[in-house]
Amino acid sequence: MVKRILAGMVGLASGLALGGCNAMGEALPTAAPLEAPTEAALEQHRVVILTDMEADPDDTQSLIRLLLYANEIDIRALVATTSIWKQENLRPDSIRATLGKYGEVYDTLSQHAPNYPTEAELQGLVMNGQPGYGMESVGTGQSTEGSEAIIRLLEEEDARPLWISVWGGANTLAQALHDIRETRSEAEAARMISKLRVYTISDQDDSGIWIRREFPDLFYIVSPGKYDLSTWTAITRSFPGFEDHISNQWIAENIQQDHGPLGAHYPDVVWGMEGDTPAYLSLIPNGLNVPDHPDWGGWGGRYELYTPSADEIGVGPGKLGSGGVPLEPEPRPIWTNATDTYTPWVPQKDGRAIGPSDETYEGNKVTLLRWKSDFQRDFAARMDWTISDYEDANHPPVVKLAHEARLTAKSGKHIGLDAFGTYDPDGDSLSYHWFNYAEAGTLEAPIDMGHAVNDFDVWFKLPEVEQTETAHFIVKVTDKGTPALTRYARVIVTIVP
Repeated sequence: MVKRILAGMVGLASGLALGGCNAMGEALPTAAPLEAPTEAALEQHRVVILTDMEADPDDTQSLIRLLLYANEIDIRALVATTSIWKQENLRPDSIRATLGKYGEVYDTLSQHAPNYPTEAELQGLVMNGQPGYGMESVGTGQSTEGSEAIIRLLEEEDARPLWISVWGGANTLAQALHDIRETRSEAEAARMISKLRVYTISDQDDSGIWIRREFPDLFYIVSPGKYDLSTWTAITRSFPGFEDHISNQWIAENIQQDHGPLGAHYPDVVWGMEGDTPAYLSLIPNGLNVPDHPDWGGWGGRYELYTPSADEIGVGPGKLGSGGVPLEPEPRPIWTNATDTYTPWVPQKDGRAIGPSDETYEGNKVTLLRWKSDFQRDFAARMDWTISDYEDANHPPVVKLAHEARLTAKSGKHIGLDAFGTYDPDGDSLSYHWFNYAEAGTLEAPIDMGHAVNDFDVWFKLPEVEQTETAHFIVKVTDKGTPALTRYARVIVTIVP
């Protein structure tokens, strides 16, 4: 067995107990309950996009992919911002140009799924953020339509959190927080801020560290320091063992060429492919993603809540972050880089459809790389939707569990997990892969599920435990359409002594 380390910072393991029912469906008392995926978890997540459009063509790339999921992600504002790479001259016109290409494919795209917004609806969401760079453009009297939109959305009678997906600098969010603190009572400000969820692609101005210092309770996902340490960079280029669906040829054949006006608008890679896309990938309701739990892992990577050390960030005399952003010690815990250990399962020539490969990978980038082929094929299929009628394109399977998503079982006993009822809307044949996502639970060692995992149900023995533990099990269902598409279901098992 070969283990390859993909470098990155290591966080602290975390986990919580989960209540539910036993393997027979009988209710059992347990420790403090933990949220589990439900139908409510599949509702559209609200998101505001802050993008330094045209600082790098990758913002256009990420916006094009986002628009293909606009039926499943509730886009509430598209805000042009600055960053260390683009310190002035906002480009909302570039956002509008991309939306125009979306409008050209809307009629075909909307055949494939309900709830796609019209181009006109999306054009109404385009606005400017702070016109200048960083904290110099934040303060009393410097409100913008972008910062005011964030406040307005937080004031809506909507119980859903508001995600801020930061692709450039965060100073438009900083302005909103400044204005909330200046104009609201302490209690009201706390209520509004509690609804915010931030996923930012590193610190691309000096406002990020200010926000984290001044608002210590704000939910914040970030990889501070040099970009090459960051989880999100796993999407930008190929890594050993994860070269599929990333090459320029693949992009040309599956996204850009002969894929209509939206695909033709997708620019070539300049610095890195779609560096901003991880900031919303975990909002896609695919059965795996639970964005309020970054430590559970998903398409956007896995993150743990801790305070990274100055050494991990690279803080030191004369040291700057990528692009020259000043580096400061983190003042409090943040959701940041975590480590997964992952052995890919690969197609077999005969016998069982898939089996474990000979190589194992480890590192913070692995938390995103392990899903990369899945979400790249999904992207390609959605781009096909822009040029094909429904019957001529592939659509993802629908995963159904034959039991609850939360189970409680006794230590050392056998348990059955079952995805009977799963189906494919196109009638395609399906392949199943059950596995224990060890890092998402509280046990250090992965649970041996045996090798009969190429079926919709599995039966295996749980480990002996001396205290209540939780374990996450994922069923990955892939169809045999073109391109092959994958969806998941997550089962969280509380193991009691």
